[in-house]
Amino acid sequence: MTVVLMLGSAPMVTEAATWPRAPFDHVVAINNAWRVRGDWDHAVYPWDFPEERHPVAGPGQSLVTEAEFVPSQNTFGGFVYAGATMAFTTGYWALDALKPSVLAVFGCDMHYPASGVTHFYGRGTPDPLRADITLRSLEAKSARLMVLAAMQGCAVVNLSAGPSRLIFPRVARAVVAGARPATWCPDLAAEALALEAELGYVVPSGRYWEEAGRFDPVQLDRIDRLWLQAATLPLRQTA
Repeated sequence: MTVVLMLGSAPMVTEAATWPRAPFDHVVAINNAWRVRGDWDHAVYPWDFPEERHPVAGPGQSLVTEAEFVPSQNTFGGFVYAGATMAFTTGYWALDALKPSVLAVFGCDMHYPASGVTHFYGRGTPDPLRADITLRSLEAKSARLMVLAAMQGCAVVNLSAGPSRLIFPRVARAVVAGARPATWCPDLAAEALALEAELGYVVPSGRYWEEAGRFDPVQLDRIDRLWLQAATLPLRQTA
């Protein structure tokens, strides 16, 4: 059993500063979240993350950049299908590199109020809300991550309590180690993967924006619908 805590930059993430280390085997911090607690194991950030905000790795800590997370995300189909936000990218990297039994996210909800504080350090840029062909449905991208994780025996859960664009089940921190992989519809998941393979919208370099003209948003929306249905249909059937 390997339990991974993945920290984003939502305002409530500072609550994690005082959490006991147990039951988490790895603490993964995205972008600025390394500042929340000093015992992080892996700090993940993209090429354009400002240098003055870069963490300095201490003993037993690692810095994860595109050299590591691009190959990992390509293993799971690439950025176009998986969604090009650091939350999804980091999730796929964690699945590939850490092989968790539970991936628990906190402060990664991609919910941004129109005014006031949006990040734990003040008001930041809502990266997932930018105009980007890979982010037409954040809910569908979270469904895809959850289903692909479940296929390899990993539960993806949300420790946050507030509004969220993620469809991961909510789990209390006290029982997170007992989380089990989500159910899904194998036929719909297989259909989504087959359509992804047929379209071939994979950019090995990860720089998908350089080839955006060859991606059909209608087809991407079709894939998104399949992932949402694959993740939620079993729940409707057993309700």
